[in-house]
Amino acid sequence: MSKHPVITIGRQCGSSGKIIGQKLAEELGIKCYDKELLALASKNSGLSEELFESHDEKPTSSFLYSLVMDTYSLGFTTSGYMDMPINHKLFLAQFETIKELAMKEPCIIVGRCADYALSDYPNLISVFISAKDEDKIKSLKELYQIDDAKAKDLMVKTDKQRSSYYNYYSNKKWGDVRSYDLCVDRSSVGVDGAVKVIKCFIEEKMSRLS
Repeated sequence: MSKHPVITIGRQCGSSGKIIGQKLAEELGIKCYDKELLALASKNSGLSEELFESHDEKPTSSFLYSLVMDTYSLGFTTSGYMDMPINHKLFLAQFETIKELAMKEPCIIVGRCADYALSDYPNLISVFISAKDEDKIKSLKELYQIDDAKAKDLMVKTDKQRSSYYNYYSNKKWGDVRSYDLCVDRSSVGVDGAVKVIKCFIEEKMSRLS
């Protein structure tokens, strides 16, 4: 079993989770995978990257969830079971890619139920980033050059999608403190402060595992 740490980051929309992940990766000298994961899953599965992007962290039906988890528990792969529904193929392709990355190298993976995919990985550090609504709205306004109303709408819709996706595919609840090793409020400590907090947590947890 690999002994290097793998950090997964769940995040509220506008909380700067991706930026925090990228800065943390720079500090640790490792890679951060966000949208890059979709390209890798596409390459590994042979499915188009556009399909992964259009279904990225989107919720599905409870019926499809049951189908996915029943098949996944039996160990079927996308390459060997190509008559599955497209959502199923995309889900399994991402999970397989996440597991392969974890075994190969220390890295940071943003979103996409990565903490659930790696629930059996002993050196997993799962993190959730949140922030106050006014700070998230401000960040989204600056990032997308939109007004308050559109920023709030984007924030609410995106978080609803992420929550539905996570809750369907995992046995945990998105954003619940019990679902993660560490929860960080970016509004309280800032982006750089969040990086420091997570880095210290990684060092402490890894020292206890060694």
